Amino acid sequence: MRKIAPVLVIASALLAAGAQAAPGNSNDDMDKLLVDKGLLAQIGQVRQNVSNKASELVVNAMGFLGVPYKRGGNNAETGFDCSGFVRAIYEQSVGLLLPRRAEQQAAATQRIDKNDLQPGDLVFFNTMRRAFSHVGIYVGDGKFIHSPKPGAEVRVESMGVSYWQRRFDGARRVQPAGGAGIETPRPAALPAQQPQASLAAPEIQSAQAAAAQLAAGLQAQQGQQEQYRR
Repeated sequence: MRKIAPVLVIASALLAAGAQAAPGNSNDDMDKLLVDKGLLAQIGQVRQNVSNKASELVVNAMGFLGVPYKRGGNNAETGFDCSGFVRAIYEQSVGLLLPRRAEQQAAATQRIDKNDLQPGDLVFFNTMRRAFSHVGIYVGDGKFIHSPKPGAEVRVESMGVSYWQRRFDGARRVQPAGGAGIETPRPAALPAQQPQASLAAPEIQSAQAAAAQLAAGLQAQQGQQEQYRR
C-alpha cells in the first residue's frame, strides 16, 4: 500500500506590503529595521518553508506515477480517475477533503491566473464538452500530473501540447481549511499518520504579523525623522 508523508500544501503570503508602508525611506533604513526587529530572517524562513512544502506535495503526487485509471477510483489499490487522484493527494498529504467531482473542486477553490501557477495548484480542462470536466495538479515548468483516461496511467504531461492548450479551462488554488466546500476529514477517515496543519496557515499569519510590525516600525521611524527636521 502506498503511503504519502503528511506535509503542508502550498500557500502564499504578500510580504511586500511592509516595503511600501513608508515611501521615501531608503532600502538601507528598511534593512536595518528588519534586522533590528528580527523580521528579515523570519520572512525569509516563511518563504522557504512554503516553497519546500509545495515541492514535497508534488513529490508525493509523483509517487503514484503508473497507477492505472479507474472510473470512480479513489486509491492506488483500485486506481484513480482524475478528480479521485487530486482528492486523494490533498487528503493524504494535507488533511483537506476536496469535493469529489472535478467541477465541484473548481467551484470550491480560488481562481488564479495561468501565469500565477505554482506547484500544487489545480489545472482544469474541458475534455468532455463541458467545463471543468478534467483536473490535474500543476508540478511546475508548464507540466501537470493527472490520471488521464481509461487504459492509461497516472502520468506527467506538458500543458504546452496543443490538445491541452485548446482545452485549458482555468487554474485554481486550494484554500485553507474552512474554505467553501473544503472539509477537514473526521478522525476516522484520517490516514494512519496524522497530517499536519493545512495550507501553511500559521506561516501566513506569521508573515502578515511581521509585515504589520514592519509597517508600524517604519511609520514610527518616519515620524521621528519629521520631528528632527522641524
